[in-house]
Amino acid sequence: MFFLAAVLLLSACGDESQRRGRAVLFASGADLLSINPLLTDHPLARQVQRYVLLLTLARYDSTLTPHPYLARSWQWSEDGRALTFHLRTDIRWHDGVPTTARDVVWTLNAARDPATGYPRMSQLRGMTAVTAVNDSTVALRFARAPPVQGFPDVLTDLAIVPAHLLDSVPHARLRTAAWNAHPIGNGPFRFVLHEANRRWVFARNPDFPAGLGGPPLIEKLIVVVVDEPTIKLTALVAGELDFAGINPQHAAFVRRRDGLAVRDYPLIYPFGLVLNTRRPPFNDPRARLAAALAIDRQEIVDGYLFGYGVPATGPVPPDVPQYVATPPVRLDPDSARRLVASLGVRPQFELLTVGSGEAPLEQMLQARLNAVGFDVRIRQLANSAFQDYVSGSRHDFSAAVMGIPGDPGLGFLQRVGELTGVVVPADPTAAQQVLAEQLPVIWLYHARGVQGMNQRVLGVQMDVRGELPTVTAWHIRAAQ
Repeated sequence: MFFLAAVLLLSACGDESQRRGRAVLFASGADLLSINPLLTDHPLARQVQRYVLLLTLARYDSTLTPHPYLARSWQWSEDGRALTFHLRTDIRWHDGVPTTARDVVWTLNAARDPATGYPRMSQLRGMTAVTAVNDSTVALRFARAPPVQGFPDVLTDLAIVPAHLLDSVPHARLRTAAWNAHPIGNGPFRFVLHEANRRWVFARNPDFPAGLGGPPLIEKLIVVVVDEPTIKLTALVAGELDFAGINPQHAAFVRRRDGLAVRDYPLIYPFGLVLNTRRPPFNDPRARLAAALAIDRQEIVDGYLFGYGVPATGPVPPDVPQYVATPPVRLDPDSARRLVASLGVRPQFELLTVGSGEAPLEQMLQARLNAVGFDVRIRQLANSAFQDYVSGSRHDFSAAVMGIPGDPGLGFLQRVGELTGVVVPADPTAAQQVLAEQLPVIWLYHARGVQGMNQRVLGVQMDVRGELPTVTAWHIRAAQ
């Protein structure tokens, strides 16, 4: 109650939002780490890449149907082993250089090279060659015809980068490329400024082609790094932010505030307790099953998400087309205790998580696991350190609480295998079955995104694609 009173007091100090005019401030809980699409798995960074700064070959609409974007058309060969793209010829990089087939070829070849470390590289393994037929035509060859000759999902996510600015950098050194700090794009917004752990500033590109929607209607998009949830909420209510991801417990409060609204929307972003099967105690299937039997998923949805989500029985939300129903692991603490006892020693491990606050979800998991015989210690890390421990080549962890960014093509299931040490088949149906049998992840919930927003910003649509798919159509309500 004291905190909410403080928020109300601050909001009485005046609405700062009108002073910004057509600049929109969007809060991010962490820095975007890298704006290079070949390097980052950060969900908001990926959206900034494909909706703000750069172009993908195609992009999804709200029904996840792909539509032309940088590629004006494409077609498969009769044998299903070649995919040809015909590119737009009116796209220029923000330094004036034309965007051509050379950029597409360089980007895809860099993504296919293990030295680059592209997070979705496994989804390009079937690709055997990428060639530029001419400046506006690119041909992709595959080892075998894909089961369905639709548009490869990974190509709606991987934004194309400028070859003329990056081709002199060895793939293994792309993380230190100068372009990462001062990126030149070809999208609807131009890069202006990055202050590490503070903000990214993008300005309207007045030359963006009318055939792709024309220039954005707002002048600037500023991504502000605010890692403390209470500060985000305070700034949103005070008019200092236009958008802020909020805790579900604060959604009703935000809805009651004049001038604010709440957007909630589906995500392909399952949260789970990720277990490293390469080391004790979770190299033993009994320990994995015991942990799964000990956790009350409905308790988490009700007490932590305040109903903004559903308990997860697997990595894929039930409303996604390739969802496979698998038998859920039901809450059974007594069976969990017997399994832990059968291990012979009390299993101890650190539970890694991102943050610095009270960690309510982690405490709920700790209490449930300790109650059946585990000895769990919570260790909170900064996001960069967390990623190094969990996603780095050493996979130096036993268990971690994390969300895993998903994709409609479900290539992210391969990522689950890389994190946990379990061999996951490329076929999404088989992958879900293996994950259900091996239990390398105890899936906790499928959350809905919850954003508080200032109603001065109009034209906003948030859906399974994320928060930014309509950013070029956002506009500011006229002053009353």
